[in-house]
Amino acid sequence: MVGEAKLIKNRVTKPVSRDDLFHFIKSAISNEQQQTDPFYVLDLGAIRSLVETWFHNLPVVQPFYAVKCNPNPAFLKEMAALGTGFDCASLPEIETILSLGVSPDRIVFANTCKPESHIKYAAKVGVNLTTFDSNCELEKIKKWHPKCVLLIRIKVPETSGATFKFGSKFGALPKEIVPLLKAAQEAKLQVVGVSFHIGSRAINFQAFEDAIGAAKTTFDTAAQLGLPKMHILDIGGGFTSGPKFTDAASAVKVALQKYFPGEVADGNLKIIAEPGRFFANSPFTLATSVIGKRERAEVKEYWISDGISGSMNFLKYDHDEVICTPLIMKNPTCKELKTWSSTVFGPTCDAADTVLKGFELPELDVNDWLVFHNMGAYTSSRGNDFNGFKTSAIPTIAYEN
Repeated sequence: MVGEAKLIKNRVTKPVSRDDLFHFIKSAISNEQQQTDPFYVLDLGAIRSLVETWFHNLPVVQPFYAVKCNPNPAFLKEMAALGTGFDCASLPEIETILSLGVSPDRIVFANTCKPESHIKYAAKVGVNLTTFDSNCELEKIKKWHPKCVLLIRIKVPETSGATFKFGSKFGALPKEIVPLLKAAQEAKLQVVGVSFHIGSRAINFQAFEDAIGAAKTTFDTAAQLGLPKMHILDIGGGFTSGPKFTDAASAVKVALQKYFPGEVADGNLKIIAEPGRFFANSPFTLATSVIGKRERAEVKEYWISDGISGSMNFLKYDHDEVICTPLIMKNPTCKELKTWSSTVFGPTCDAADTVLKGFELPELDVNDWLVFHNMGAYTSSRGNDFNGFKTSAIPTIAYEN
């Protein structure tokens, strides 16, 4: 059911340096003399480094990358080559992953409410693991994919301090778990495990202990009802790279040892996760050109070739720190240049298309560039084509040392 990840030998497994990245971006711009459109750079070495980091810290947890976070084809191809699984939420996402040659058993259809046509497609192509949290979903699965095995998604205590919480939409309430398990039993559908999600961009990882404890209670409840022994635990997402990941991984390992010590030790419990941001965010860098400028009351104002309606749509919801570096074509290092309080607008006619305010930048000219780092998570996948500025058309250049 759950495949093993593999690292490809003799390939670079470290991120590119900032200097090398800027040299590469400048070369890409120079090679296209009239280049003013935005583009992404994908650091393949960074992906491999992140996969190594995951298995170093969570060796018993198989990652199923959340495709919705960033479905870039080159990125997905690299993830597939490294042996990860995939969390798909729709028919098109399943099609995309299967087109890479990934076997259906490396996919979890992790959407608790699926269109019937998507369930039928999953049955046709052999995607046989999915989530549910309602009687309605059980009825659809019984009708269109009765051989599918199920994970009951539960609502867990919202103690993670996550930026985005999912409990209002997803997960069976504690009082609903027994009726749902009985309904699955009566429908002759096999519930093989439990899934949950502590929320996206979590900061309190004690929440994993609360959630895994709730999952253990559900395992015990299923056993008391006479269901076949559950053997899959899906701990969801909420992971970010960097120091927070090691904290999260430690909390997961402590909780697993507390609630499933025997099952983990003897290998009878398959543990999977659905990370998106952890893998997708840092490997992507966005290069945008300056397409216009203005000065008002000592504030420099610039327009760039991508913005809030495009790759930076996430700024409407997620006020994370924007890491932006100027690339002045006549002075790429920008050393010893005076900086000014600056406002940066996106290219559309929407007044809300404002990317940065009060941001210190050296004076820029049209055809200089602003480079945005850590731009892989919920960026291009959430953008639109407003005013004809097509986020979907922004190209990606893959890079490795």
